[in-house]
Amino acid sequence: MDNSTEVVRFILLGLTNAPDLQIPLFILFTLIYLLTLFGNVGMVMLILLDPQLHTPMYFFLSNLSLVDFGYSTAIIPKVIDGFLTGDQELTYSGCAAQMFFFATFATAENYLLASMAYDRYAAVCKPLHYTTVMTRRMCAYLAIGSYFLSLLNASIHTGDTFSLSFCKSNVVHHFFCDVPAVMVLSCSDRHVSEMVLVYASSFNVFFALLVIFVSYLFIFLAILKMRTAGGYGKALSTCAAHLTAVFIFYGTVIFMYLQPSSSHSMDTDKMASVFYTMVIPMLNPLVYSLRNKHVKCAFRKVAEKAKLSLA
Repeated sequence: MDNSTEVVRFILLGLTNAPDLQIPLFILFTLIYLLTLFGNVGMVMLILLDPQLHTPMYFFLSNLSLVDFGYSTAIIPKVIDGFLTGDQELTYSGCAAQMFFFATFATAENYLLASMAYDRYAAVCKPLHYTTVMTRRMCAYLAIGSYFLSLLNASIHTGDTFSLSFCKSNVVHHFFCDVPAVMVLSCSDRHVSEMVLVYASSFNVFFALLVIFVSYLFIFLAILKMRTAGGYGKALSTCAAHLTAVFIFYGTVIFMYLQPSSSHSMDTDKMASVFYTMVIPMLNPLVYSLRNKHVKCAFRKVAEKAKLSLA
């Protein structure tokens, strides 16, 4: 930090200061985190253990589960600790690290959802050429590209935010070090930084949404040409879980980041943030497994093997 920066730690306001809500919220968010942990790590292990799930669709799903676990882990443990101990402080570097990892994992989810849309397009529109289109090399390129762009985006936002001077309040009106909530504390001119946030976030979101929209446009046209009810139903079931995840994720992201900080209501942002930092990572394994017969079949196999080994 330069000489004009006096802030060396940040204080998170958290979700609520009501004493009678601390223990109930501690229990609630601990349960959410445990469900997120077991759901996402369990999904990854299930995909690794069952050879029938070694396909492009489940390759991307395993990466999505890792990302969901990653960005919830960047946030929830500190929130839980705050409810239990009342410690809401983060060091300057700790705040920057939390912002960086959250931005990395959230952006990776953005591009992985786009990669999954392209995979669904190939499965529905080019079924005879699916294995030649979605090769292992193509899957690896899409995954590596998603992580590279997410690291680049996180570096830009974190570096830009913490290049500002913080010499006023150190109280973050949030339960984690999110970019808009920290940026508003700066005593520097942050107009350029706000524009960088809006334009970079807009590019990431709308580029991924463009890929998803075009993919599903072709999928919709292909479905209209199907003459059998079986083919129509199979195509819909192939895409239903992914579309659900897309609507949930992008609805909250657009609400949160694609508006100037002057338009933000921090209390409203906190409620939306609870949804996409805690609820979405918990729900995604359920969304992708409840109606997926291959995942349920793989789970039964693993459960039966576990029973036999214990018998």
